[in-house]
Amino acid sequence: MPLGLDRELVLIAEDDLANQALLARLLERAGYRSFAVGDGREALHAAMEEHPDLILLDIGLPAMNGLDVCRRLRADPRTVALPIILVTGQTESRHVVAGLDAGADDFVRKPYDEAELMARVRSVLRLARVTAEMVGAHGVIAALANAVEAKDAPTELHCQRLAGFAHQLGMRAGLEPQDLKGLVFGALLHDIGKIGVSDTILTKAGPLTALEWDAMRQHPIIGERIAEPLASASRFAPIIRSHHERWDGQGYPDRLQGEQIPFGARIVGLVDAYDAIIHDRPYRAARTVGAALEEIRRLAGVQFDPELARLFVEIVERDREEGRVPGIRGLEALRAAV
Repeated sequence: MPLGLDRELVLIAEDDLANQALLARLLERAGYRSFAVGDGREALHAAMEEHPDLILLDIGLPAMNGLDVCRRLRADPRTVALPIILVTGQTESRHVVAGLDAGADDFVRKPYDEAELMARVRSVLRLARVTAEMVGAHGVIAALANAVEAKDAPTELHCQRLAGFAHQLGMRAGLEPQDLKGLVFGALLHDIGKIGVSDTILTKAGPLTALEWDAMRQHPIIGERIAEPLASASRFAPIIRSHHERWDGQGYPDRLQGEQIPFGARIVGLVDAYDAIIHDRPYRAARTVGAALEEIRRLAGVQFDPELARLFVEIVERDREEGRVPGIRGLEALRAAV
């Protein structure tokens, strides 16, 4: 563990002096720096001024309780992503629910199990590092995604819509947060390889020739090559390469079959097809959402992962029943993911 100021800093917000000392010892032994405050207002001030890497936040603080502190931190752009672990002596599940609803990343009960507490600290800090790395790459990724849409004007906003649909389906499929972020970036950049494809092919109104199809089928390989230097590319480059693979093994560029296809690529391939069906393309007019869902049902187990196809149809149908435009919730979730 690094020494000195390079060590991660943990703010202990706890009014019991014995618990403050215990937590400080545990953190120091694990290689972290720490400092403690005794009430909610002090915790809020210290979070803003001292820039800790993590807060261990007791719910039952005087002056301002931990739930209110958590809500205030989540509402401030400076601390919206600050990792927070709530701690409490309460055992009822409603307290856990209230804490998570307030924006906490995790929850620990007193008396502490030392091994569990430190495992949760390590886990939350590890996820925060991954998130920071992904967010740092977001500006580059957004610029590349915009470059794709500038190159292929008929698909304007296609990448953003796709990212929203993919996030929605990934959430339903139970992906972990770090995998969801990789999925979002893979969706945003799935067609980045089209930068290397001729405009005459991309905008051709009629059928492509065999040679033109060969050139078009290179774009996933080109895209993977473009993405490789980016931070955390290992999480989304396989999505870019494999989003045109098919469940039956008849896709490209590698003719992967079934579960050989990376999970994120199966999601992006499915929502890509859906978005293409319901929007105009140079070679055909848009079709209805109902027609698109029927096509997905028909090709489940042929082109698409059958379980993902089932989940996606349910998502879109539920949104329509509730009067929502399909994908809007996914776009809202996308903003939080990146």
